[in-house]
Amino acid sequence: MKSLEKFQQKIEKVLSSTFVRNVGWLSGAELVNRVVRLATTVVLARFLTKYDYGLAAIVLATYEFTRVFAHMGIAAKLIQAEENEDFEDLCNAAYWLTWTLYGGIFLIQCLVSFLVAWFYGERALVPLICISALQFLIIPISVVQYALIHRENRLSITAISALVTTSSSNILSLIGAALGFGVWAIVIAQVLATPAHVFIHYFNHSWRPTAKFSTHRWGEIFHFGKNLLGVELLNVLRNNLDYLLVGRFLGLEELGIYYFAFNAGLGISLSLTNSMRAAMLPHFCAVRSSLQALKKQYFKSLKVIGGTIIPLVLLQSSLAPFYVPIVFGEKWIPAIPVLILICLSAIPRPFSESASQLLIAIGKPNLDFKWNIIFTALFTSSLFIGVQWQSLGVAITVLLVHATALPAFAFWATRYTFRAQQAAKSFP
Repeated sequence: MKSLEKFQQKIEKVLSSTFVRNVGWLSGAELVNRVVRLATTVVLARFLTKYDYGLAAIVLATYEFTRVFAHMGIAAKLIQAEENEDFEDLCNAAYWLTWTLYGGIFLIQCLVSFLVAWFYGERALVPLICISALQFLIIPISVVQYALIHRENRLSITAISALVTTSSSNILSLIGAALGFGVWAIVIAQVLATPAHVFIHYFNHSWRPTAKFSTHRWGEIFHFGKNLLGVELLNVLRNNLDYLLVGRFLGLEELGIYYFAFNAGLGISLSLTNSMRAAMLPHFCAVRSSLQALKKQYFKSLKVIGGTIIPLVLLQSSLAPFYVPIVFGEKWIPAIPVLILICLSAIPRPFSESASQLLIAIGKPNLDFKWNIIFTALFTSSLFIGVQWQSLGVAITVLLVHATALPAFAFWATRYTFRAQQAAKSFP
């Protein structure tokens, strides 16, 4: 019995160190990216107008809305699925489903561009949004390899890919802005950098499609992914709803100020949060058969989050009045209060993400989806009130809603998972 306990402790130690190492890889890549992105942001802030920033916010928001439909939980299903003789069939099904989804979404985004241009009264948005959609014709090449690399906990490859892809995009944006390309510098840079992401994942995993086109097992993937799709869609809606409302009711220049403040204030912490989320699901899935191991792994991840995100956010927000006019220029001084508020809203976000990944790992994405419906309704109604006081009112709303609702969800999800599963003595 003692030998079994020692063996379990060793396994937990290895998994825990792997999680920290994967977070280290992803966070390290993000740190380097942020250095490059900082230089890029400085250049963009000096060469682009507030109007250009407003256009960029709408283009990127449109891309994020359409991109969410391409996920459908495909990668998460491959990470979560049991290893058996049918796993290869599942990989082939995911491959062909990905191509079908991404191809259709490319066409949808091009059609949506006309509606977006009409909504904002800006024809220049049509070609910008259509060119941005070209990424959907490139990414499917390596979606399965990306998922399998995550399944195998080789997140150092994902970190390198993020480093190369994001740095390339930032550098190309920097060059384009300096050459006077305006908002096109951002859009074209993203498209040109996408092949780097595909190349790195494709050639770092040996999997290749072994079956011809078939819809076999698509239903299984859709069944698993429907709740994840709903969660992702609601996440994207919340992440971009403030942009949409500010741009629609306050104008593109006011949106430019808000978008600058959001990216300058939340960019670093949000990147770290995304890195941690990418590392959590495979680690939680690896230990979900043991309640004790899962609990230990989960709370260890919370300690890593708290020790990383909280000091970073507090330091960045406190120094904003000093570095914004020096680094980005005095024209962005009006954005400082918004930047500080948005920055502080980053603190509860990763704790909520941890709770979401925990629910997914134990096979309860439906509960995460239901929570996201509630939170999105609360967030949306609050924003309609906050927008009455310009961009500062929106920023205050973002902080208050995140600071109150997200900790409540994280507490509930943690309590539910470990109490319910303790009673059941097993995971689905």
